[in-house]
Amino acid sequence: MADITIIGTGNMASGIAARAATAGKSVQILSRNADSAAALADKVNGTSGTTGSPVEGSIVVLATPFDASKEVLSSYGSALNGKTIVDISNPVNFETFDSLTVPAGTSAAEELQALVPGASVVKAFNTVFAATLADGEVAGQTLDVLVAGDDAEATAAVVDFVKGAGLRPVNVGPLRRSRELEAFQLLVMTLQISEAHPDYNWNSAVKLLP
Repeated sequence: MADITIIGTGNMASGIAARAATAGKSVQILSRNADSAAALADKVNGTSGTTGSPVEGSIVVLATPFDASKEVLSSYGSALNGKTIVDISNPVNFETFDSLTVPAGTSAAEELQALVPGASVVKAFNTVFAATLADGEVAGQTLDVLVAGDDAEATAAVVDFVKGAGLRPVNVGPLRRSRELEAFQLLVMTLQISEAHPDYNWNSAVKLLP
């Protein structure tokens, strides 16, 4: 049995899988593409399978876009009861980069929670870029991972995972704080493509200092 299941094989999945290995966690990789899942699992000495296979980890990281995450949770349904689900998505209109795709007064994380009432959704890693995960720092500063969740035990489990991965968790409060995290990250993402900030290039980081 794996400690953490990661669904997806993209850049964020790879980065989080590497961080999980750093934390000494056993990892299961699931993807629609069995070969991609196996290749990533091999890098972290994990196991793999296709999406729809039984989920082994008590923590399940949805390293998938928001719409794909909705499909994943809908397909698994009650099979995820009791699991901690980590939502890393940013529901951004990627055609325009000028708005979110969820209505005002809600968030991707809250919409995902509604799909799996028997599980506990925790928002994390949505303010971290994949390119920064390999080193775990930017400009000598340890990456901050902002975490939001309603279930204290599930949130604590994600905080512990982040700490073990060599990153700095910041608990920002209940799951509804995901609204601000997602909106803020939209702003940060637009800075990456702004001609006024050519040095950012998806390698910047959000850092909270006392």
